[in-house]
Amino acid sequence: MRHGIVLQKGGTTLRVVLIGVSHWHTPFFLEPCLALPDVSIIGVSDPDLSRAEPVATHAGCRAFADYREMCAALRPDFAFALARHCDMAELARFLIDQRIAFAMEKPCAINAAEAADIAVRAQAAGVFAAVPYVIRYSPLIDTIREVAANEAVQYAMFKFIGGMVDRYRQQRVEWVIDRRTAGGGPLLNLGVHFMDLCRVLLHGAELTVTGAMMSNRNAHLTIEDHAVVLMQGGGASCMVETGYLYPAPNSVFDLHYSIRTENHYFSARDDSTLEIVTNDRQRSTRAMKLTNVYFYPTFVRDTLARLRDGRKPVADLADNAAAVALVEAAYALSPLPPRAPEGIDA
Repeated sequence: MRHGIVLQKGGTTLRVVLIGVSHWHTPFFLEPCLALPDVSIIGVSDPDLSRAEPVATHAGCRAFADYREMCAALRPDFAFALARHCDMAELARFLIDQRIAFAMEKPCAINAAEAADIAVRAQAAGVFAAVPYVIRYSPLIDTIREVAANEAVQYAMFKFIGGMVDRYRQQRVEWVIDRRTAGGGPLLNLGVHFMDLCRVLLHGAELTVTGAMMSNRNAHLTIEDHAVVLMQGGGASCMVETGYLYPAPNSVFDLHYSIRTENHYFSARDDSTLEIVTNDRQRSTRAMKLTNVYFYPTFVRDTLARLRDGRKPVADLADNAAAVALVEAAYALSPLPPRAPEGIDA
């Protein structure tokens, strides 16, 4: 199925809108677009118009409170879609129904059923729908495939602990730390990157969640602030640990990665260096970027190029649905924490 588009009025400029620009990831999509000569930001929207207007001023475009009104008025070629997790599936269904190509910030839904539904809809409609599982662009993957070519992955462990929940309050996106609107905590928000990465390293092998532990003892909210998930599949054992525990600003993480293949051990203890050790104990290091934030500009450029060329996204809604299903299986094994002491209703 070809996913390419015909630009309006025979032009060469891709007309792009951003939806839900109060989301903290907005700059990750907006700034790379503004740097591209063949992309024009023609509109931005947010239910809180006061949050959209400064972004519109920066981008030199119109601001809207209602994305439906914006899309009807501007008829964009492409949308970067951000929203509360509880609103994402509805937004995706709208864009699919309108045949508007888009990229939607993960997890694209509040649960596995919604994630699967929109994946099926996009496939049936032939709509280009990308998901920024941006760690797929990490040199980590190519390095493992280069150094350990034809070696099976035996074990993979990813620890990715983000900043504490107060950063979301400071950014006025409190919805992401409320189970009703977010669906879950760092496992759903951050951990899906590594559920997806395990699938990539294991060449799409089916994974089964074999153990999980959730805790909210730091923030005492209705979401977990720490999660550990164990999985098996494709001849490998995998562990993903994530949390909102690190006293750090956005995009700074307590990061530890370990991947064992038949003859090599790959490890990262910071966001810029990968260590490689062979079975005969020869050690080397490679400098490379390893956290998600570095790869959003690459994602934006590559996704728009793929759209123009009629190629599939690097990761799509079906990939997202598979990752969210693993998250939901983990929540089933270790249910989300009970109501917080503050009395927040779950």
